[in-house]
Amino acid sequence: MISFEVKNNFLILIYNAESENNEWVFNKIKESGKVTLRQTFTFTEEDLHNINLKSVDENDYEKPIKFSLAKLADGYFKIEKRILLIDYFVFIYKDVKISLNFFMSTKNISIFKIINKLTSEDVYIGGNSPDAIPKKVFFELIENFPNNYEVAKYVNARISSILRDYFDSTIDSEKEYNQYMNKKISHRGKNLSILFVDNELNKYKIILDKLREMLKDEDKYNEKQWQEEIIQIILFIFPKYIRVFNEAPVRDTYNNKTRLIDYLLIDSNGNTDIIEIKKPFSHCIVTKTVYRDNYIPLRELSGTVMQIEKYIFYLNKWGKKGENKLTNKYKNELPNKFQIKITNPGGIIIMGREDKLSTAQKHDFEVIKRKYKNIIDIITYDDLLKRLQFIIDRLENLSKK
Repeated sequence: MISFEVKNNFLILIYNAESENNEWVFNKIKESGKVTLRQTFTFTEEDLHNINLKSVDENDYEKPIKFSLAKLADGYFKIEKRILLIDYFVFIYKDVKISLNFFMSTKNISIFKIINKLTSEDVYIGGNSPDAIPKKVFFELIENFPNNYEVAKYVNARISSILRDYFDSTIDSEKEYNQYMNKKISHRGKNLSILFVDNELNKYKIILDKLREMLKDEDKYNEKQWQEEIIQIILFIFPKYIRVFNEAPVRDTYNNKTRLIDYLLIDSNGNTDIIEIKKPFSHCIVTKTVYRDNYIPLRELSGTVMQIEKYIFYLNKWGKKGENKLTNKYKNELPNKFQIKITNPGGIIIMGREDKLSTAQKHDFEVIKRKYKNIIDIITYDDLLKRLQFIIDRLENLSKK
């Protein structure tokens, strides 16, 4: 049996044989100059704590034997290489609770000898050393160290993978092993969402408050100012876009003239999309009355859809020549060797409110949106508010974890 205690700045290992007395330990040190306990700890006569080997008698055989495992210095207990038979020193912070499974796994497998096969640097556990493994992480490593059951399953899986090519009756041990491992906690890095949740939450709350204030008094803005404010919000909601170009040219080859797209979006792969932003007039989406039992799109909506469809058509016709023209025009605002691509551009329309629409109007408006879904995403300002609120709700849930 092995246990540990801290006394007078020493980390002490206490050994007591389970099935016999401790005479064999003293005899081993006398004969070979050292003794190894549980295939993990190797001690010499100088490591005996407050015991003189020469004066040991039969009474000492029945008592637990104490070995000086480490001495405290600068807040860390330092374990010598020779004690663990490894190539590096182990430093354990003074507040780390130590037990036998800290050093060894099942079947007397030394954890630090396994680590020794993977690295030759000194290991610091806990404390403020810049290279220290946090004690929580080290305990997770211990918890997930292979046990006897797992090792047996792994061996069976390796053998099974060979035998089943020759014997139809072979048990699929590889599948059983994978199912077992999938239940175990695998290595996970830092949860980045949680790491930055406070900053992200604050950011999106500010954006949501800004949009609400804008919608309360949109008359303060002319159309150009409104578009520039909304485009900033769009880039936060759709972070795939890395650049937006105002009044981007597109060649109308049929009429031999150059048109100007209000806003051309460029994603991280260079692909282009178009966005049209209209001020949030309350009555610009669907009719107030039905036509053949349906609410149909108003001219403002259908005209904007037609405008984007034309721009998409012009871009596709412009093709490779257009890609080169746009890349050359905006090269100073793009990363080095970045290429703009025209590959089935899509469109986004930001316009209108739906908070005052009836249930039937909202239903027919959804039908209209889905009709164009393959090329155009029609987003109302109420959609924007909901999307921002959904982001905030998700971040608030993360912040509680």
